[in-house]
Amino acid sequence: MSERFTDKVVLITGGGSGLGRATAVRVAGEGARLALVDISEEGLAQSARAVEEAAPGTPVLTVTADVSDEADVRRYVAATLQKYGRVDAFFNNAGIEGKQNPTEDFGSDEFRRVVAINLEGVFLGLKHVLPVLREQGSGSVVNTASVGGIRGVGNQSGYAAAKHGVVGLTRNSGVEYGAYGVTVKAIAPGAIMTPMVEASLKQMDPENWEEAGRQFVSVNPMRRFGRPEEVASLVAFLLSDEASFINATTVTIDGGQSEKY
Repeated sequence: MSERFTDKVVLITGGGSGLGRATAVRVAGEGARLALVDISEEGLAQSARAVEEAAPGTPVLTVTADVSDEADVRRYVAATLQKYGRVDAFFNNAGIEGKQNPTEDFGSDEFRRVVAINLEGVFLGLKHVLPVLREQGSGSVVNTASVGGIRGVGNQSGYAAAKHGVVGLTRNSGVEYGAYGVTVKAIAPGAIMTPMVEASLKQMDPENWEEAGRQFVSVNPMRRFGRPEEVASLVAFLLSDEASFINATTVTIDGGQSEKY
């Protein structure tokens, strides 16, 4: 494997599971020093163990934080700078699936909760990390959007609204900071088998969620779920210097799902 991240500091929110953990393992194998942020202390501990198994000796800072709380965001950025002195790459990834209901039945409190974590959390990460990258004169950001950020998603008003917002923030921030040597991109994953997707399937059919999953991916051109490691490969590329002229855009990784609808 290449050493694209040798001596580079990679900051990952949502680092306690799913795409965050898979990306941490991937970039650690390429030489990165890590700062992992998650609301779950146990999830962070499991991710740190996974990194140690995959890339023994990798420096790993873990910070338990709520990405929708600005004081917590300031704290995870400050902790990263205190330990490493810089941030080279930021995977702005933390998110939740939210409850599933038609728009007219979607609770206002639930809408605000989903938007607070999935959109405001991304905004706050950008707000406090981008100045660090600007002062350095270099850096890359990858925000986690979704195919739900480029098309409709039935029964998930909060999630779709938030992820569409992430696409907009990505475009805007990329335009604003490109002149400083900083790039901002987003990924739009489709159905990737993560704990969050599993939780969504269990909402759809609590008793037969695995069968619901098989039916769900039967209409995907590739007839399967994506794997977190496949997304991690894309994120690692987009965070690396190899993607230094990709900016203010969203890259889809969904097995062709969004092309079929």
